[in-house]
Amino acid sequence: MQENLGEQITMDDMARTAMFSKFHFSRMFLRVTGISPGRFLSALRLQEAKRLLLTTSMTVADISHLVGYNSIGTFSYRFRGSVGVSPTEYRQCRGMVAPLAAPEHDGDAVLRGHVWQSRGGAPGQVVVGLFPGRIAQGQPVSHVVLPGAGPFELTGVPAGSWHVLAHSVDVGHDSPNAGQPYVASFGPVEVSPTGGPIRDIDIWLRPRRIFDPPALLAQLDVAMWAARTRTRAAGRTDQAVLPGA
Repeated sequence: MQENLGEQITMDDMARTAMFSKFHFSRMFLRVTGISPGRFLSALRLQEAKRLLLTTSMTVADISHLVGYNSIGTFSYRFRGSVGVSPTEYRQCRGMVAPLAAPEHDGDAVLRGHVWQSRGGAPGQVVVGLFPGRIAQGQPVSHVVLPGAGPFELTGVPAGSWHVLAHSVDVGHDSPNAGQPYVASFGPVEVSPTGGPIRDIDIWLRPRRIFDPPALLAQLDVAMWAARTRTRAAGRTDQAVLPGA
């Protein structure tokens, strides 16, 4: 996928490359990543588009074609729906978009839990959000920003099936992993229409792996920028991480 983002890759192509039947490949991919191969490919394309918007002078049209979209209208629609702003807006603000707005949902449930950091890690600001799937895209139904690992509370949670996703960046200047993106996930969490108490959950931050879906929501890139600035100030530019990386 990563080497052929601009190509029209089919499920048959992917299964053939992995030397699996289409059914077995799809089932195994879903079990490992939490989402379908098609959704994962789409997320990779949009993540690459974010990188190109910030690091090149290519036009939005050229970028859309380079990452596999034949229609700039379709590309812009999906980019805005996943990232939260249009491609042009994302480029103009250099990824430094406004903070997440308060959710419009009016649920009654409250979800409490604790974000734990991995041994040796030094996570900075942690964003915890509630999403309908395993990709951090679009407006979360509820979210909270923490100064670091610790307890969290998500309020106003509506009925439905949700995934708790947390994102952070290691900012420890004495660590070789400074600037390393960290992720955590839990779910699905089922919330009944009557609300009611939801048991506490524990989620553990860990370094992002190749099988983790990229975080598309633009606000999550701000932590990357902050980590890069702090790293540069500490004379550690070799560990800098660009937004969307």
